[in-house]
Amino acid sequence: MANHALPPSPEEPPDPSPDPSPEVPLGVRAQLLATEHWGLLASRSTAQSEVLTRISMFLTLTSAALVSLALVGQATGFSETFTTFALVLLGVVVLVGFLTQLRVFNVGMEDLMYVLAMNRLRGAYAEIDPPIARYFLASRYDDLAGSVRTYYFFGGRSDFSQVAGSSMVFIGAVNSALFGLFVSTVSGVLAAPTPLTVVLGAVGGVACFVVSMWLGQRKYRAAWASYRPEFPSPAPDPRPSTGPDDPGERFSG
Repeated sequence: MANHALPPSPEEPPDPSPDPSPEVPLGVRAQLLATEHWGLLASRSTAQSEVLTRISMFLTLTSAALVSLALVGQATGFSETFTTFALVLLGVVVLVGFLTQLRVFNVGMEDLMYVLAMNRLRGAYAEIDPPIARYFLASRYDDLAGSVRTYYFFGGRSDFSQVAGSSMVFIGAVNSALFGLFVSTVSGVLAAPTPLTVVLGAVGGVACFVVSMWLGQRKYRAAWASYRPEFPSPAPDPRPSTGPDDPGERFSG
């Protein structure tokens, strides 16, 4: 009797609607968010420590350069050798200063990024457990208003004082003074009159400071223009309220 092979059975078509993934327990979600929060804190601390070390190294280099100029000037009687030495040394210090300033500006933007990321995590915590929001002093809104609240809990601090006291303005002022000194030295080498060298140095320093601040502000505005918050701050309610919507608003000036 001949054996007849059975025809292959047709495969079952795949289910077009996949099984929904099981919901993650709230405890697991909170643990994952907390892990990300600690990672952001560690990265922010590392960046701040690194930039403070860079600033300290730059100031040490600047101090040593100025002392070296005084010693070499006395030893050479401020001859042409001293002029060449001053140009080279000031050029190196100015270059290192601009590199340090660039790093300070970048870390400032990174710090803003970490603040917004942690604000977003607080918004996620408040979604998991809404009553916990009353314990947050830092903002749970990852937008411009939320970042301002997190940087200064009590509110009322003007934008001018916040910017004027920052490391970016400090390093920009030091670099501008060094650049003005470098411009004055170059003008002196080119046999410009002393009053003209002073004016050129002052103008060069002021121009350097203005350009630095403009570039920093431009970078800051460009970052906000391309950013979309996940938890925007609520619009102010024109009606009289019995209490603050955000716990951080209790400290607003």
